[in-house]
Amino acid sequence: MIAIYQTLQLILSVVYYVMIMHIIMSWLISFQVLNLHQPIVAQIWTGLNKLLEPIYTPIRRFMPDTRPLDLAPLVAFIAVIALRAFILPAVFGLA
Repeated sequence: MIAIYQTLQLILSVVYYVMIMHIIMSWLISFQVLNLHQPIVAQIWTGLNKLLEPIYTPIRRFMPDTRPLDLAPLVAFIAVIALRAFILPAVFGLA
């Protein structure tokens, strides 16, 4: 049972850090520190979007439309933190 718990914690940790990279990169692109016309930046941005869109899309369906500001990454980030810190340990009896 501990092996399953540790595997799920590892997966959630990877998702957590990928989301942090995506959030920071979106800020850097918004403030024009990074430019999407640079090939490496565009490749990283596209890769991160392809990884995270399956997580963000269902959240966007339930949230109200706040067009200039996308709150789906924030909701997903809070959900990952809650899963890692509270829900997963409680389910496995480690809390």
